[in-house]
Amino acid sequence: METQRDSLSLRRWSLWLLLLGLAVPWASAQALSYREAVLRAVDRLNEQSSDPNLYRLLELDLPPKADENPDAPKPVSFMVKETVCPRRTQQPPEQCDFKENGVVKQCLGTVNLYQLRYNFDITCNELQSVGFFGRIHDFFRDGVNWVRDKVGKVIGYIGDKIRPG
Repeated sequence: METQRDSLSLRRWSLWLLLLGLAVPWASAQALSYREAVLRAVDRLNEQSSDPNLYRLLELDLPPKADENPDAPKPVSFMVKETVCPRRTQQPPEQCDFKENGVVKQCLGTVNLYQLRYNFDITCNELQSVGFFGRIHDFFRDGVNWVRDKVGKVIGYIGDKIRPG
């Protein structure tokens, strides 16, 4: 009698493990990469835009450092540029050429990397000039990224040194 009960319990555990094994790959397959999440945000921008042409990703700033909480919204910073494709086209923006002297927008906000929640909180502002001031903007942006990277490495190094262990 005892072996029959043990066998039934073993089957239940086997079934639970099988179901768990099937659910884990499905859940992990739902995560988007940082770039994919930004491309979805660009799609949303195109859907909500009243401009005549589609926008396409022009530049994507570095992704943030890995976060312990995968559900937390991730900060993003990117630029889009106007393409030659009209908004009503069915063509994906990635297949459209950039419009010469097209509008360039700097976008900032947050995205969620999980497909179950399409949370995008993005604000885009048109850059007024790409000439001299655009180069100054690029210089400072690159400098900030360089400093952020170096400071992050120093903090990580110090954290490793003071951590007991």
